[in-house]
Parts: sequence; structure tokens; C-alpha cells
Amino acid sequence: MSEEEKPGGTLPEEEETMQPSPQQADLDEAVSLLCSRVHDEAVAEAYLNEMNGGMPVLIIRSEHWLEAARMFRSEPALGCDYLRNLSGVDYETYMETVYHLLSMSTGKQYAVKVRTDRDNPSIPSVTAVWPAANWNEREVYDLLGIDFPGHPDLRRIMMPDDWAGHPLRKDYEPLDPEV
Repeated sequence: MSEEEKPGGTLPEEEETMQPSPQQADLDEAVSLLCSRVHDEAVAEAYLNEMNGGMPVLIIRSEHWLEAARMFRSEPALGCDYLRNLSGVDYETYMETVYHLLSMSTGKQYAVKVRTDRDNPSIPSVTAVWPAANWNEREVYDLLGIDFPGHPDLRRIMMPDDWAGHPLRKDYEPLDPEV
């Protein structure tokens, strides 16, 4: 049986060409707004996350993050009035926070990543922009040791106050290796 006769078989000329993602316009608009209104180097990288339905992902330079966050919230074209999630990641050579933003009126979604130095991790707090960031930033601080200057009450939230270190860092060594 030839390839074209097999059930489910397709000929090369029948294969569908990949269509551009509808989120590409959202990504391009966000990059353009950030570069023109925040700083021309505010965006370090931008791409569509195909594994997540083509979600626009922007990597924002830490020194421009607070102003970029304000723009994500206040700019009508973006209107990200809801912080869906905030998490921290340890990549061994650098630390990163990931913000999942949503516009409740348009349904547009963005993932924003902000990288920071591993030895002195610090990313401006966005609790004044999205109050929901409060406890999430405390959790990231507690477990990964990322400082959030401008946070109204940055202290441990999960570990005891006298806990030494930050247990989700890849270089964390517990006092008792059995634990």
C-alpha cells in the first residue's frame, strides 16, 4: 500500500502550512508600547509560547520593570488589571520571576519574565500596581531569597522567622541532610 493510500497518510503538497498566531499582533503591540513609552531597551526578548497556546512572553529588564508594570496596568491597549500568578524560578546562573497578566475586559494574556542576578537577587515590587502580588512576592522572597524593594511588608510567610537560607534555591543545603 502506498503512502497516499494509507489511512491518515498525506502527501507533502496536502500538508497545511502553519498560520501566523493571532497573538503575534498582541506581542508586537506590547513590545512597541514598552519600547516607545518605557525605554527603548526595556524588552530584552519577546516570543510566543507555542506550548501555551501562543501566549505572548516578554522578558523585561529589571531596571525597567516597575514602569513597565504600571504601563501594563494603565495602558488601554494592554489593560492588564489582573495579576493571575507570580512565581519565582532558580536557573542556577540567574533568578527569575514570572508574572501572568490578564486583561479582564479584553481577555488578552501575557507572561512577563524579569531576570535578576543570583548573588544579590532583587526585583522591584509591584504590590502598588497589583495588590495581589503582596503574598506572592513574600513567598518568592521566603523560598528563593529574591528581594522586592518597595514591598510594604517583605518578611517570611511560610518558613519560621529564624529559618536560615531559602529552601527552594538550588544551592540550598539543609542543616539535616535527612530532611
